[in-house]
Amino acid sequence: MLTLLWTDIAIFGLVIGAVVAVWRSSKKEHLRRPWAKIFNNRMGVVSLTIVLFFLLVGVLDSVRLQHYEKLPDGDYSEHAKALSVLDIILTPIRLQVEKTYSEPFAHTAYAKEMNVDEAGVTQWLYPRLLYGGAHLNNPKSDKQADILLKIGKGLAHGLLAWLGFIFLLRLTKRNLFKTKLKGVNSGLLTLLVIFCVVGMIASLGSFYHILGTDKVGEDVLYQAIKSIRTGLVIGGLTTIVMLPIAIGLGLMAGFFRGWVDDVIQYLYTTLSSIPGVLLIAAAILMAQVYMANNPALFTTLEDRADMRLLLLCFILGITSWTGLCRLLRAETLKIREMDYVVAACALGVGRFQLLKRHVLPNVMHLVMITIVLDFSGLVLAEAVLSYINIGVDPSTYSWGNMINTSRLEMAREPIVWWSLTAAFVFMFTLVLAANLFADAVRDAFDPRYIE
Repeated sequence: MLTLLWTDIAIFGLVIGAVVAVWRSSKKEHLRRPWAKIFNNRMGVVSLTIVLFFLLVGVLDSVRLQHYEKLPDGDYSEHAKALSVLDIILTPIRLQVEKTYSEPFAHTAYAKEMNVDEAGVTQWLYPRLLYGGAHLNNPKSDKQADILLKIGKGLAHGLLAWLGFIFLLRLTKRNLFKTKLKGVNSGLLTLLVIFCVVGMIASLGSFYHILGTDKVGEDVLYQAIKSIRTGLVIGGLTTIVMLPIAIGLGLMAGFFRGWVDDVIQYLYTTLSSIPGVLLIAAAILMAQVYMANNPALFTTLEDRADMRLLLLCFILGITSWTGLCRLLRAETLKIREMDYVVAACALGVGRFQLLKRHVLPNVMHLVMITIVLDFSGLVLAEAVLSYINIGVDPSTYSWGNMINTSRLEMAREPIVWWSLTAAFVFMFTLVLAANLFADAVRDAFDPRYIE
């Protein structure tokens, strides 16, 4: 049985909307040309491939099924648990929970403990992990060779999967390696790297904690992968909330001018003068009070966490539209004085038809560029807000919560560095790919850019 949260529905809506937008763009020549320029940009295609891979992970984490867990004795539990497809795929590392901290690829715990052996002798030593390296009889001598062997197997499996993908493309009579678009080959090679990395994780994940474990023994790699969905929801859904407000008010302010322009300017000037963190903190606190006073509406912790994430997206969207609105207002003021707009107005074309057919299409390059640039900024904003405890719910997997938890870990002796490093690497990869793709979009869609 399929189980959906509100944010899951939002993600499916975003994906369907993106597919429809791509399909409609492919039917229009003036939109096909800029996209052809993007696919001629090697760095643009590489970054787009990485972003699409993150999006696939987020979608897999949003398809939730009623799943019966397999018990250690081989039987299945009587009660079904709502798990995403990603959870089911990551079952080996999801269920391998240790007692506490352990380093990446370690076979012993990070801290010494008192241990009594079979002879009754008490020793102060590093205890063996329950799962990490448990298949090895002599980890000190065998672990390095075993890791290298499993990396080789993972690379081989990734290469075979990539070759199978290329074969399927050939069956569809699409030889992308011979295409005139320069960036497509770079995208296929990026896919090869992704397949190899996934293959290595699949090969090593069942036997080692690749990125170590946290305070409660949960695999850090699992936490970092699960946090991808939260970053995509924050970046994507917030942008969708912001766009109608920014586009509508920006075009109205620039086209109608007069008192309409004055009122809209007053709105975004006032909103811009208020610190955004204070608005977000106040809204989140009010939402928490409402959820506490209405427990019947939120029966599970997952529902509460999902609603808080959804509210955070709406709050960020309502407080971040001012920059795009100001930009669109200035561009509309220029476009409304163009000859073709003046001529259409003289021929009796209605104002809203002018906005729809002449003004809006000529500012869409700014909207497109702003969307991609703001996405990476919003992913970083979630990390900052969660760091100061006004972001997503603490029970939600997110890079911000991982960084927030790492504050105390960095003060330990010795330092527990891998949680912070994992969150940084995953967030850095997504944000860098989004920014590089934004540069390619700007170069392709901005009419003032001369190659």
